[in-house]
Amino acid sequence: MSGADLSRIVAIVPVRSLSGAKSRLGEPLDPEERADLILAMLRRTVEAAMASRRLHGVAVVSLDAELLAQARAMGAASLLQLSDGLNEGLAETRDSACPEATALLVLPADLPGVTAEAIDRLAEVAEATSARAPGRAVVVLVSDRHGTGTNALLVAPPDAIEFRFGEGSRAAHAAEAAAAGAAYVELDGPLAFDVDTPEDLLEADSGGLDHEAGR
Repeated sequence: MSGADLSRIVAIVPVRSLSGAKSRLGEPLDPEERADLILAMLRRTVEAAMASRRLHGVAVVSLDAELLAQARAMGAASLLQLSDGLNEGLAETRDSACPEATALLVLPADLPGVTAEAIDRLAEVAEATSARAPGRAVVVLVSDRHGTGTNALLVAPPDAIEFRFGEGSRAAHAAEAAAAGAAYVELDGPLAFDVDTPEDLLEADSGGLDHEAGR
C-alpha cells in the first residue's frame, strides 16, 4: 500500500433519493417537505465543500436523476448510481468517477453543522497525521454523537480501506484501518451532529437550518 497523498481530495456526497431518504422524519414532514429538507441540506453541504480551501472537487452520487440535476445546478459533479446500497455506491464512485482523486472524503448531506472550516480542519488533521506517519495510508473519521456511526470519513489513498457504513460503522472503519496498517484518527466537532429523527430536526432548526422551499 502506498502512503497518503492529500493534494487532490475529492468529496463524495451520497444521497439516496428525494423520495426515499429520511423516512424516519415521515411523521413531522410530508413527502414534499422531506424533499425540500433533503435539497436544503444538500445545498448547504455542496456550498460548504466548494468553499473549502482543501478540496479538489465535489461529486454527488445518487439513485435519483432529478436530485443529480439539482446537484449539477449547485455546481457539483454528479454520478448516477447503478448499484444498490450506500457502500456499493461509494465504491462505484471511487472506482469510476474520481480517477484524479488522491484521497476521498465521504461527506453525507445530513450534517447541519457542515462548514468549509470544518472540512478544512478535517483535511488539515489528515495532512498532519500523514506527516507523522510517512509511507502509511491515512484514515480520519468523525463519529456520530452516539459514538457508533460514521458522519464523515477521509481516506487516503482512496482504496486504503473498504467502506463499512451502516450499523456499528465507527468500529468497522477502525478495524479496516488497523488491518490495512493505516494511521487512524478520530475527530469531534460540528460534523458529529446529523439529522435522523424528528428530535434531531428540531435541534437543527433551532440552530438555523431552514428547510422551507429547499433553502
